[in-house]
Amino acid sequence: MADDWNGVNGNGSVLFTNVRVLDATGEYPYTGEVLVQGNRIKQITRGSSRFGSPSPMGGVTTIDGMGATLMPGLIDAHLHLSWNNAPGIDPIQMMELEEHMLVTMEMAKLVLDAGFTGGRGAAAAKPRLDVVAKKFITQGRFPGPRYLAAGPEITTVGGLGDAAPSHIPHEGLNLGLVVSGPEEVRRTVRQLIKYGVDSIKLNLSGEALTGMGAEETPMAEEEVAMAASEARCRNKVLSAHARSSGSVKQCVRHGIQNIYHASFADEEALDMLEAAKDRHFVAPGIAWLINTARYAEPWGIKPGSRVAIEYERELEMCIDTMKKMHRRGIRICIGGDYGFAWTPQGTNAKDIETFVTMLGFSPMEAIQASTKYGGEIMCMGNELGMIKEGYLADLLLVDGDPIADVRILQDQKRLLAIMKDGKFHKAPRLNEQRRRLTA
Repeated sequence: MADDWNGVNGNGSVLFTNVRVLDATGEYPYTGEVLVQGNRIKQITRGSSRFGSPSPMGGVTTIDGMGATLMPGLIDAHLHLSWNNAPGIDPIQMMELEEHMLVTMEMAKLVLDAGFTGGRGAAAAKPRLDVVAKKFITQGRFPGPRYLAAGPEITTVGGLGDAAPSHIPHEGLNLGLVVSGPEEVRRTVRQLIKYGVDSIKLNLSGEALTGMGAEETPMAEEEVAMAASEARCRNKVLSAHARSSGSVKQCVRHGIQNIYHASFADEEALDMLEAAKDRHFVAPGIAWLINTARYAEPWGIKPGSRVAIEYERELEMCIDTMKKMHRRGIRICIGGDYGFAWTPQGTNAKDIETFVTMLGFSPMEAIQASTKYGGEIMCMGNELGMIKEGYLADLLLVDGDPIADVRILQDQKRLLAIMKDGKFHKAPRLNEQRRRLTA
């Protein structure tokens, strides 16, 4: 269906008429129409006398939304396309490369099917999985979100991602790239940049599921400084796995833009982050905490177990910390560490509901966290994440009002159309619309 539609309008124009425009600027949705020309939003009109009429001009395909909501495509700020919905880290890392590349593309389609037209890679399971996925998506050879590629996480000896046993100290057994000292950091960052990544990720804290605690901060200041220096030399963005308070402070000191988790940030860390809030984003990865603590029993993590109790404790801290950040005006983005069996790819929109029900966001604020701020964290805030003239045409046509009930964004049947870069991934069913018009 989408191919047929794109054959008509691939180089032409599409007019969405009779829609409620949720532009993600913070303004309440209004009735209007939006003209897409090529891959950009050409014109926005409030109200129209043309509702329900045939195409108003030659070469324009008209979509009568019949009151549906037109909004920006969703953006996941913490995306792992090579996480293959497996029941743990080992089945992700140990998958053979050839199969893993194909599965990564399957995950990319699942994410786009869920209405996520964009995403920032937070780490890849192997050095070039993200890079190749981005290349093939950008070339239009496989469906997937607009994407910024990451490489494997850079970690310390014994840190998160260093899982090789002492009797088999083989680097290939590690999910992360293990370094010790600034010069090893320098070489690793340069290698990843050579491979074509858009961002460099550091594991600056531990993780309850592994041998190093979430409140530990293992990477030395000189190691972090070296990574930051090398990345900036090549205009690459830095991100960090940073649950501990100390790791959040490292992010601020060294200008690491994207801070993942930050659950245990203390008042000093919050003060530092607030003072630099125009230079940082936080993505708490809250779905991982909730689902690991409460819904992972089929995969061996029982509620009440040591691991579950630790994640419940962190969840409580995360909720409190994110509320404090929200009050301070720190930009918080969605992105729940999806890609495990208990946090499957394609369920990413659950974060939007969680921001409302647990973190105290209004529905509009939660939607902005998944659209407007998503465009900004992708370094495309002047052309992505909102419905504005001149912006890229990454759009969703939604059956219903997400402001009244954000949960509808989790129902793919309510996504009447998914447009990325001016082309339909999921096209509206015109015949069905016509039947509704004449019924």
